[in-house]
Amino acid sequence: MNPDILAHTESVCPICLRTIAATRIAEGNDVYLLKQCPDHGAFKTIIWRGLESYRHWGEHGSRTAPPPITETMAQHGCPHDCGLCPEHKQHSCCVLLELTPRCNLRCPICFASADHAGNEPTLAEIESWLQRLQAHSSPVNIQLSGGEPSIRDDLPEIIRLTHCMGFDFVQLNTNGILLAKEPDYAKTLKEAGLDCVFLQFDGVSDRVYQHIRGARLLEIKIQAIEHCAQAHLGVVLVPTLIPNVNVDEIGAIIAFALAHVPTIRAVHFQPISYFGRYPKPPADHDRITLPEVMQELEIQTHGMVHAADFSPGSAENAYCSFSGKFFVDTRGHLSAPAKTTEKCCSTQSGCGCGAPIPGEDVQRARRVVAGQWAAEQVPKPTAVPSQINISSLDAFLALRRHSFSISGMVFQDAWNLDLERLRECFIHVVSPDRRIIPFCAYNLTAASGQALYRRPHHEHAQV
Repeated sequence: MNPDILAHTESVCPICLRTIAATRIAEGNDVYLLKQCPDHGAFKTIIWRGLESYRHWGEHGSRTAPPPITETMAQHGCPHDCGLCPEHKQHSCCVLLELTPRCNLRCPICFASADHAGNEPTLAEIESWLQRLQAHSSPVNIQLSGGEPSIRDDLPEIIRLTHCMGFDFVQLNTNGILLAKEPDYAKTLKEAGLDCVFLQFDGVSDRVYQHIRGARLLEIKIQAIEHCAQAHLGVVLVPTLIPNVNVDEIGAIIAFALAHVPTIRAVHFQPISYFGRYPKPPADHDRITLPEVMQELEIQTHGMVHAADFSPGSAENAYCSFSGKFFVDTRGHLSAPAKTTEKCCSTQSGCGCGAPIPGEDVQRARRVVAGQWAAEQVPKPTAVPSQINISSLDAFLALRRHSFSISGMVFQDAWNLDLERLRECFIHVVSPDRRIIPFCAYNLTAASGQALYRRPHHEHAQV
């Protein structure tokens, strides 16, 4: 069977990381990225399962808005000029600050090459990163990451500093160990200004944690969530999905989250990507694609949510993510809000009769995340009217429902990297030298484990 060519793009060689031509092709019902390095041969990697949904998903597109300031020149070609360079096509939305390379776990899979030692940026250095972000664009969401950022004793001070410098949404990327072990820690972080806990949560059984994280962690996760509830601190569960490990727990993760609403505000799935030393390319059966995650959500929730309830983001490349917003009723059931049709001259219509503001989609995405993932506001008691205005009944009932979101984002590695997607990335990392680098470029490694930008603290770093 001859493959159908869907589009031409660029990628990198997984062996040497040189920029090479690539093609998106369809074989049967699957979509692959095909590329060939003149020195290291051909590579073919699954990127989407479901040709019809692939074509439909791409129709949504995204509106790009180049960053207002670039720091590096386009000399060697994407992805070798990051910082950001003039070839990048999207504003920053969420920016990661890596506060430490240290971690209190030694996960078999890790984005950050985390270890038990390493140099940490000083508070003055972190302030200089924030100053650089202030100069680059309109306000962004800040994610404090690592390593394990809660290891730092001055984390509350860093949170306060970030808010004082004008960043109004700060989330913590954490494994939850300190939140579980120190009952007042969540309250301390909340009082410092933390808006959201981005909690590593791979499943509802210790079998999963033992495989992915090398430790039995379920009770720790539950305790961390309880302490966040006491502190009125919103939590987003973040499962890394690995075929034949925890894909079968997708529905159970959603059920667990709904049992802990409103503390848990969302579940954000991340299909596995492969970073670090991989002399042998990951097999296609080692990957799960976004449409499969959406299908599993429909199957494993027994139709409570449907694949049709989800849509791509409007700011990042359409093939990077999906998201859906829901309401939770008193029985713990989910319902999707009625879909609306955008009218002409709205900023979403794309009809051309109203000029969109550059970067507006990114800022809308930033506000949506901040509004959904932070803890719900506790309403002040009000007197009950003697008569109910029926015309406002929908609004009255809406106040008694909790909002809840389900989303997913697939990050790119050296085998499936598509530079068209990378140039539209709006999740960025501030590197130690204060360059602003797209997340997938920052974590990119060759099959040998050699990093393009990140300097690993130990040899093996995966996912």
